[in-house]
Amino acid sequence: MYHIYDRKFDLLRNLVETDLNRVASPWHTDLDLGRPIEVMTDMSKSRKLGFTAYQDTRDSFFELFDTLKAKHIIPA
Repeated sequence: MYHIYDRKFDLLRNLVETDLNRVASPWHTDLDLGRPIEVMTDMSKSRKLGFTAYQDTRDSFFELFDTLKAKHIIPA
């Protein structure tokens, strides 16, 4: 339940969106993070087709969260 004080704190944090349901869908996050096994993938076919660019997964997440903070979508 979203309490009136939560909204006050969101406004104090200067977030552009105070409704968490508009930022992310809980069912989708639960599905992604609640998997009991690791997802294994093989990039061999993609590389053979010319997709050779690479970005470290950790760097991708850090960059994403830095962007979300800069845009005031998540608290800094």
